[in-house]
Amino acid sequence: MIDLVLYKTYADLRAEAAKTYVNYLWWVLDPILSMLVFYVVFGFIFHRGGEGYVPFLLTGLVAWTWYNQTLSHAGSTILNGKGLINQVYVPKLVFPLVTFLTDLTKFAVVLCVLLLFLLISGYSPSASWLALPLVLLTQLLLCMALGLVLAAIVPYLPDLKLLVGHLLHLQFFLSGVFYSANDIPEPYRFWFFLNPMASLIHDYHVILLKGGWPHWGRLTVIALLSLLVLTLATILIQRLDQVYPRLVRQA
Repeated sequence: MIDLVLYKTYADLRAEAAKTYVNYLWWVLDPILSMLVFYVVFGFIFHRGGEGYVPFLLTGLVAWTWYNQTLSHAGSTILNGKGLINQVYVPKLVFPLVTFLTDLTKFAVVLCVLLLFLLISGYSPSASWLALPLVLLTQLLLCMALGLVLAAIVPYLPDLKLLVGHLLHLQFFLSGVFYSANDIPEPYRFWFFLNPMASLIHDYHVILLKGGWPHWGRLTVIALLSLLVLTLATILIQRLDQVYPRLVRQA
């Protein structure tokens, strides 16, 4: 199964890059253009931010884009594999795993560009950067956990993928991408951090821009809960492995 996942990931990445004139460069241009839009709106029109706002905004957008793309793609993975499913037996876990690896690859490229940008902007690496892999791993577990849940359920409820887009849009504005968690009044900060992406984006800001350490308690809770949901979703997809072919034929 691993060989199939790697081969299909490579094929999907090449096929996606071939759709644009700039090929793989679009993976870098896309988040940068998104950052420019928000910077113009909040930096120039509403006069938010100030010094250091561009690195702050770009850091949040890079983390959010990975999460948003993974969940946006994950729900339809099994349904989109209809052609292959109807021809030959394929473990259904292959399809979301390919999506996870594809989006992770694109995120890795953008993350390298982000780190280079921060270095050029004068943000020197500190000891706290050693915690960055743990935050990345925690976000990967979160993306995979929620992605597998969507992949398991959407074949039964295809319209759910439409609702996911609206929920992600709402979550985006509640995750502190373009504003600091410190802007949230203290009485509401606990509720703000119940959103796992708000906590993770705050950790990215603290580690990369302030040289501080992540909130270990929240990070541990997110990682453990994500691991639990990931395990349960994996078992669910495996148990429904023989049911999905019938569902995708009806879709």
